[in-house]
Amino acid sequence: MRKCKIGIIGFGTVGKGVYRILKSKNDIHPILKDIEIVGIAVKNINKKRDIELENNLLINDPYKLIDDPNVDVIVEVIGGTDIAKDIILKSLRARKSVVTANKAVIARYGSEIYSEAAKYGVFVLTEAAVCGGIPIIEPLKRSLKSNQINKMVGIINGTTNFILTKMTNEKADYKETLKLAQKLGFAEFDPTADVEGHDTADKISILTELAFGGAVNRDSITTEGIEKINIKDIEYANKLGFEIKLLAFSERNHVNKEESLSLNIWVAPCLIPKSHPLSKVDGVNNAILIEASPLGEIMLYGPGAGSGPTAASVVSDILNLYASLSKNISSIDPLLAFNYWRDCHIIDFNQISKKNYLRIICSDTPGVIGKIGDLFGKNDVSIESIVQLDASKNKAEIVVITHEVSNGKFEKSKKEINRLSEVELIASQLSCI
Repeated sequence: MRKCKIGIIGFGTVGKGVYRILKSKNDIHPILKDIEIVGIAVKNINKKRDIELENNLLINDPYKLIDDPNVDVIVEVIGGTDIAKDIILKSLRARKSVVTANKAVIARYGSEIYSEAAKYGVFVLTEAAVCGGIPIIEPLKRSLKSNQINKMVGIINGTTNFILTKMTNEKADYKETLKLAQKLGFAEFDPTADVEGHDTADKISILTELAFGGAVNRDSITTEGIEKINIKDIEYANKLGFEIKLLAFSERNHVNKEESLSLNIWVAPCLIPKSHPLSKVDGVNNAILIEASPLGEIMLYGPGAGSGPTAASVVSDILNLYASLSKNISSIDPLLAFNYWRDCHIIDFNQISKKNYLRIICSDTPGVIGKIGDLFGKNDVSIESIVQLDASKNKAEIVVITHEVSNGKFEKSKKEINRLSEVELIASQLSCI
């Protein structure tokens, strides 16, 4: 078998992790020795690095690797969107397969990228783009293909899970915990993509397309982050038998007459029953729960970020490509490749149905719980529980958990409750599963 020659573009945390795996002297599979690094493209060749490299591998022009006829596979770990997208597309047009950890590019430009890969008879592999070291992409493309995927629910952002775990276990302050996450390298200097849920939405967009076979509009995914989570909500959730986690949710809704699949997709902080397997996922770990037919329910769990886990996923993709290249056949492996095979659309925000948690601060007066209950009932919102959990200085905190209801009905009820004279404010709203 001939060697698989790769060019690595980007040499940050993940790029260095890939290099270390391929140069490791540990007891690893001998096939890894057949992966040869031709070059590593970086912005600054003279930058001091904490890793010793072989054979003057560094170059400052990524397009030299794309144009090099000796390179079989481009490994894109540069990050960002515009430059990375250009690198990926030009690599495919040069008939080089691509391995990328770039969730933002795939979530936004996947349709164009997959189309170009199919056009030029090469592959785009993205295992490292979602959930770090957890193998989820390839199982969706291969192992689970004999099933109809019905639903995916997951904790797929390690930064937010670390923050919520610390807040839950130690009653830690949100801002202080975020600073700690940054200090430990779990959160970026600008944590917006993580804490506002955008990173999670990118990932569930990618998983949804693979699971259901159609392109989705990333910008149509209803997305909420964890910035407004209050310690009091965590305490109340605990009293009621729940944990709070940032969840990604994707579910098949129905197929209409035009054979377009309707999908219910959202990202939001959620109350999860303590008996639910996702409630036990703590720290920077990730987990995906998949419901499929005829398989049933499975959960994939493990480290969701970091140099080692993410780099391991990149290298596994390289090995998959090496196996394909070694066959010396002209046809594309249909299970290794991916392209869309149906139309999908995300249902409107008001049509999304889920359970909800509402914390209301109001005056501690007789009958206020009854008024709130009546307003929900008038709008066909069924209540699972309504309790007063705290009262002081003539004020009360009322917590409502609804049964599953459409966002439209719930939002209408919320506005009417907010207009009650006894209600001071709606302090927080969370989703429930």
